[in-house]
Amino acid sequence: MRCDAVIVRYGEVALKRQRARSRYERKLQHNIETRLSHHSVVYERIERDWGRLFIITSDERAAAEAASVFGVVSASPAAMCAPELDELAGLVSSVGAEHLESKMSFAIKTRRVGVHPFSSRDVAVVCGDAVRERVDGVHVDLDSPDIEILAEVRQDAAYVYTDVARGVGGLPLGTQGKLVGLISGGIDSSVACWLMMRRGCELVALYIDLFPYTDRDARDGAMDAVGALSKWALGYPIKIYEVPMRGIIDKIIENGSHGMTCVLCRRAMYRVAVAVMQLEKAHGIITGNSLGQVASQTARNMASEVYGLGVPLYHPLIGMDKTESVALARRIGTYSITTRAVGECSAVPRYPRTGVSADELAEAERKIELEKLVEGCIQRANVHTCLHSQ
Repeated sequence: MRCDAVIVRYGEVALKRQRARSRYERKLQHNIETRLSHHSVVYERIERDWGRLFIITSDERAAAEAASVFGVVSASPAAMCAPELDELAGLVSSVGAEHLESKMSFAIKTRRVGVHPFSSRDVAVVCGDAVRERVDGVHVDLDSPDIEILAEVRQDAAYVYTDVARGVGGLPLGTQGKLVGLISGGIDSSVACWLMMRRGCELVALYIDLFPYTDRDARDGAMDAVGALSKWALGYPIKIYEVPMRGIIDKIIENGSHGMTCVLCRRAMYRVAVAVMQLEKAHGIITGNSLGQVASQTARNMASEVYGLGVPLYHPLIGMDKTESVALARRIGTYSITTRAVGECSAVPRYPRTGVSADELAEAERKIELEKLVEGCIQRANVHTCLHSQ
């Protein structure tokens, strides 16, 4: 089947009011153009029509690439013709001849937008008759056909297609500002960042370096995870902050707060993230927390960790179990990276506290002068940018 254009469908964008919708559509179009150019997909232009974008191209790869852009619900390579019944019947019968053999079943599904001298049912009936005349021995089955031939009739053109590439949905990247994402190199943090990118947020990655309490390999895994996320963010380079935090862990252990190490460490990470957020003029922090998954992620500990921070924290995995996170990691391309064998954090106590109060945490912070320690960590940060080039 020839490809004259790719139909791009979006979801939530269509629910916006006109002014916001136009802005979201322009951003979505820009993001698709960036991806197509990056992957050397040749196209003439992208047209915007009510509820759709149309990529004018003969390269059907444009459908798969567009489907990988945040905000796109689905995409289909399609053949075009004039929005006339006889033109449609000829095109649909040609498509049917390519896909159907004797004794196979088919269905014609029609969507019509605009003003036409015929109904959607007229299209289905006339085109169905044309297919049966063209291909011997085929029959219509509207419930479970071997092949569905879809026709979308708009005011100025009609499109016929058989394939629908499922998109990732969400909102166009770049429409919701920036967030700082805590990247550990494990499964959950990169999935959490991807989910917020899917909601339109640009990512500033923050890696907390706990060496020698963690292996050097943990750092490599985190950087590779950011690289994998950058494939979803073409046109939006991801800035990475690598912040050494060994000194803070040393102080926690020296001051006899070993049972609270994990909670205090998380608290310190949040304070570092707040500092990075302010430097980047970002609007919040992303974590990979899943309620109850580890000792520091009990409801009580999580409440204590964020006490007094005064900034939004986003936990997109909070109600998900590990199986769901793993499935998403496989889908987005981070699973093989984040499941490499790396040693566990040696600072984790044998019996970590699961119910630290905010008052206890504040007192422990005061003893180690956490705010000063965080300032020192930020001053030693290594800042660079991940540019995806493949």
